[in-house]
Formats: sequence, structure tokens, C-alpha cells
Amino acid sequence: MDANRKPVAESGSGRRVAECVGVYSSGAIETLCSSAEPVVLRDFVSHWPVVGAAKASDRELVDYLMQFDKGATVPVSIGPPSLNGRMFYNDDFTGLNADRGNARFSTFLERVLRHGQESHPPLIYMASMDINACVPGFGERNSIDFGAADPLASIWIGTRTRIAAHNDLPLNIACVAAGRRRFTLFPPDQTQNLYPGPFELTPAGRPISLVDFHAPDLERFPRFEDALQVAQIAELGPGDAIFIPSMWWHHVEATEGVNVLVNYWWRKVPGHLGTPQDVLNHAMLTLRDLPMEERRIWKDIFEHYVFGASEASFSHIPFHARGILNPIDEAMAKRVRGFLRDRLDR
Repeated sequence: MDANRKPVAESGSGRRVAECVGVYSSGAIETLCSSAEPVVLRDFVSHWPVVGAAKASDRELVDYLMQFDKGATVPVSIGPPSLNGRMFYNDDFTGLNADRGNARFSTFLERVLRHGQESHPPLIYMASMDINACVPGFGERNSIDFGAADPLASIWIGTRTRIAAHNDLPLNIACVAAGRRRFTLFPPDQTQNLYPGPFELTPAGRPISLVDFHAPDLERFPRFEDALQVAQIAELGPGDAIFIPSMWWHHVEATEGVNVLVNYWWRKVPGHLGTPQDVLNHAMLTLRDLPMEERRIWKDIFEHYVFGASEASFSHIPFHARGILNPIDEAMAKRVRGFLRDRLDR
């Protein structure tokens, strides 16, 4: 490895994520989620039965999970030890570097247990499975009080893995049930410094950073050094959790032979508002390839109607006549979607 390829974990870059202990109530979670930066929650789920099983042994962990197996078939990614757990693209970016298939949940768990004990295990990974579909009943015994919020709860299980830096729209609390996780996080404004890859072909639906955090090529990705100046690092063990705000970039590494993570995704805005990703996709279709002067015009228009919008922006229009300029309720959202469908189908 040359001087330009020092692993991020050994580079000394990045400050530690802020920490708190003992946040369990739904009210406390609501306060936490107003944070603009990530927060580590030490011992946040240390009371979970699955954490107790994991601390006893990998065998007890697998036996504990098996009691929730109702014969589910789950999607599994598999790759050779030479990948060192990295989920990424193949050499010519025509596909991914790991094979994907399906397995019975019980068979998958036994493979993780068996191969996870090896010094250089193969990649065996189940990502983001809905808890109710995969392990029904698990969520009732290992839960968090979210109050009125109704998050999507998912479970992630595997041998050692390295998940490339990416961002997600929802708020996220990720809980380590077994093994250890290292999170390297970057603020949302670091997109250009992280060199995101394709939109259409992605390992898990979101564009990922093309930088290998174990061997960052600073000749090919020189701005990555700037990203490292604002990176935040978190090391989590069983029972710990981390809150990740919307759109924060995060690289996630599972460092033990057997690892289980449970995460919760939710948004603070009504579901009828849709997702900004759809707007971005449409903007690339309709705006990005316009002449520069036209793009500048539309940038000003977006500033007026979207990013800089306020009551003062539209106060010259009677309230009853503002239509879509008013806050969007569910009825208006349906009208707008119908209008957009008609336009897109032309």
C-alpha cells in the first residue's frame, strides 16, 4: 500500500461522535432527533434479550434468533474472502462484486455462524430485512418506545462487511445487537468530496461513494482529504446505538465474525409529501442539460418557490387563491400527483 492509500481507520482523521447515555423514552428520542449531528447512544438497547444472547456466545445468539424463524426465505449476498467484506461494484461497473440469491433464514444463520469463526471469512450478508417479515415476534421482545412515530424496523446480519458511504433520507437509529460496528460519518455538504457513483446501479438503492476507505486512492479522489477533515467516527459494541440525521453520509463496517444490527427509519413530515429524490431525478431529466443561462434562471425560480419560500413570498396573493403555493395537505398532494402523471405520460 502506498502513502496515498492509508486506511481511514488508521489515519487519525475524524473526531469522535458526541455521546449520551440512558435515552430511552419517546420524549427523549423526539428531543434527540432534533439534533443536526449524529449522536452515539451508549447502552441504549443493552436491556434487549438478543444483546444478552450475543454477549453469551455466537451460538446462543443464533439459537435465540432461530426461535423467531417461521420458514422465511431471505435475500443473501455472498462473496469470496478476497473481498475483505467490501460490498461494491465489479471491475467494469456492469454489476456488483457479490453474488445474490435466496436462502432459508435458518440455513443462512448457520452459514454465518460457521464461516464467521474463520480468520478470513467469506462475505455472507443479509441486508435490511423487515423484522416482521423475517423474524416475527422479535420486535416485540426487542423494542424501542417511539411514541406516536411508526418507524420501519429492519434487521441486518452477516460476517465481516464494509458498506460504502451513502446517505438516506429518513432519520435513522441503528442499534448493534451483536458484534461491533464502526461508523464513519460526513455532513450532507460533503457529497462532491465523497465521489458518489451511479444512480441506477447501486448495491442497495442509494448512490455510494467510490472511495475505498481501507485504501483511499488520493490521486484519483483528491477531495476525499477535505471530507476527512470533517469526518466523525463512532465505535459501537453490543447494546450501543447511533442516531444518524437525514442525509448524513455514513460508511459502516462490521468488524466481528458474526454481526447483527437493527435499525429504525422514519420521517418527521407527512408521507403524502413524497420524497425529494423523485424531484432530483426529474430535475436531471428536465433541467440539468439546459444551457447554462437557462439553468441560472431556473435556479432563481427554485429559490423563490422552494428553498427561500415563506409566507412573505406569497402574501400578495389572496390565501384562497394560492393553491399549490399554500402548505401541501393530503388532498392537494393527490391533485399535484395527478397533474404530474398527466404531464409525464405525454
